[in-house]
Amino acid sequence: MKQPLGVILAGGQATRMGGGDKGLLKIGQQTLLSRVIDRLSVQVAELALNANGDPARFDRFGLPVLPDSIEGFAGPLAGVLAGLDWAAERGADTIVTAAADTPFFPGDLVPQLLLASEGMTHPLVLSATPNRERGRVRHPTFGLWPVALREDLRAAIQGGLRKVVLWTDAHGGREALFPVTTIDPFFNVNTPDDLARAEALL
Repeated sequence: MKQPLGVILAGGQATRMGGGDKGLLKIGQQTLLSRVIDRLSVQVAELALNANGDPARFDRFGLPVLPDSIEGFAGPLAGVLAGLDWAAERGADTIVTAAADTPFFPGDLVPQLLLASEGMTHPLVLSATPNRERGRVRHPTFGLWPVALREDLRAAIQGGLRKVVLWTDAHGGREALFPVTTIDPFFNVNTPDDLARAEALL
């Protein structure tokens, strides 16, 4: 399999942060987005950013900016679809997505997702972490997605589907389990308190 392309999902509305782009908030001397770029860029063949609105606000990062192709705020699946359309234009087979507000995600995200996808006709894998109460928790913005299913995904979103796991389960999606050590690698910044906690975790 060819090395996946990477797509950073930054299309959320950040309502609990008072709106705006969470990825542009800083911890230490770097924005959350630049930390995500640093982690993901070394694991993929090329990298793009999924975001809506004026793309000029991301000019400093030097990445192509992919708006949602589905009208209205359709959630992370719309960002995945935008990434799959971009990847199709570039002749790629798969993309790996990561959220722009999750600065500590695993440095081996892509290799572990690929490992979990071995033998699949259409590689479709979500990240997961162990959880005492529920057994495991899936992290649907961190996944491996097949370009071959993009029209199916488009039809599902246009039909009103918004919940990622409903679509991945319908296509036999798998999980890649990542350990939780001193911090949850998929800890994401949703509130001002989370931002302070991320600063402390540095």
